[in-house]
Amino acid sequence: MELAEILKNLEDAQHTSTIRDEEKERFNDIGITDEYFQLKADIHDRLTKIIDLSLLENIEESRLRKEINLATENVLTDKSIAKIPLNSNERSRLLKEIENEVIGLGPLEDLIANPSISDILVNDYNQIYIERYGKIEKTKVRFKDNAHLMRIIEKIVSAVGRRIDEASPMVDARLADGSRVNVIIPPLALDGPCLSIRRFSVDPLTLKDLLVLQTASPVLAELLSSIVKARLNVLISGGTGSGKTTLLNVMSQFISPDERVVTIEDSAELQLKQEHVVRLETRPPNIEGQGEITQRNLVRNSLRMRPDRIIVGEVRGAEAVDMLQAMNTGHDGSLTTIHANTPVDALLRIETMVNMAGFNLPSDYIKKFISSAIDVIVQVERLVDGTRKIVSLQEITGMEGSVITMQEIYAYNKIEIDKEGAVVGEFKAQGVRPKFFERFVQMGVAVPESDFDLTS
Repeated sequence: MELAEILKNLEDAQHTSTIRDEEKERFNDIGITDEYFQLKADIHDRLTKIIDLSLLENIEESRLRKEINLATENVLTDKSIAKIPLNSNERSRLLKEIENEVIGLGPLEDLIANPSISDILVNDYNQIYIERYGKIEKTKVRFKDNAHLMRIIEKIVSAVGRRIDEASPMVDARLADGSRVNVIIPPLALDGPCLSIRRFSVDPLTLKDLLVLQTASPVLAELLSSIVKARLNVLISGGTGSGKTTLLNVMSQFISPDERVVTIEDSAELQLKQEHVVRLETRPPNIEGQGEITQRNLVRNSLRMRPDRIIVGEVRGAEAVDMLQAMNTGHDGSLTTIHANTPVDALLRIETMVNMAGFNLPSDYIKKFISSAIDVIVQVERLVDGTRKIVSLQEITGMEGSVITMQEIYAYNKIEIDKEGAVVGEFKAQGVRPKFFERFVQMGVAVPESDFDLTS
């Protein structure tokens, strides 16, 4: 990909703040009363008695919505249903919300439909937060009560063949659009059912998007694509919500379509565009505690699938051993992510995970094993203003005594926080010519040496 092509439409960034301002109040202008919620509950209860819910999945959605609207209008004429004054807009909204209750996820539907929302966090029935553009804000969206919230939760988990009750009070599930869902209910959650939804874009971000969002500089972005093309092993490190999976998706776009890629995840989040991809996902134990398939099982199995590259969504346990072995045994160009605040912490966590696997190995041997497997660590961070940045690109250079040595190739230097609370900084090369530059030459990846000068 030519850098000129990547930069061609960067003027789109000028519209970002305008879009955010227009959406700012979208979920904070809903005036809802308890009487309104009671009316919805009464209508929903009546509809469940007159509609055969088992037939819903066999009816086309557009027709189903019409039937629900018609049934709702009929119910509204029933004198036994509590009435509150509704103007035409409120009536239209009520009909729409009843549709969502019957065939969707109730009050969450509008939030899920908004592509700018990355997280939906339900603390209890009347306290719902969302994250947009890296910032968390409270909404006025709410459920009627905990029973209403539980009904939606049960609809989510039953759709993926799971159950939620006092015997199984924690569940990980996935929505139809791929969004990741975590549920925890009483007695573990003291204030009522708690629901967390991590959403993913239908169209994954590209390198151009990272430049528009100023997550990376043009030179750094080009360097990342070259690292993937040169088949270097990459560890992406960062905290929760820092953009690790997003960056992994972006970097994977530079894998050649001729290569066979195997992805391994706890919950499928990666959105690779290549055709020759095999996607694997772990399986939790069943009710009897049997049948669990872990990431380590999948990594081991993937080695028998003739992969050119292995991508592990996130290493968090004993599978780190098998991932490192894959990197050391001919599967160059593998990528994975890890939760860590700094590159040094990332290496420490990897070492801890290897120990968790139960191997009684000397610490120096483990460190040498790690240093020979991983070539590059990319550190990402969500800053105080909500923006996500690649704050450090480090190369592992080997061992000095019992210490893994690294050198920083690129860094994001924070300068100040302006009057609007935005972080001001710059991406700077550290004036170090990396050892992997020789790999670029061998693989025919053209990267100017000037990209590593202090002036870059």
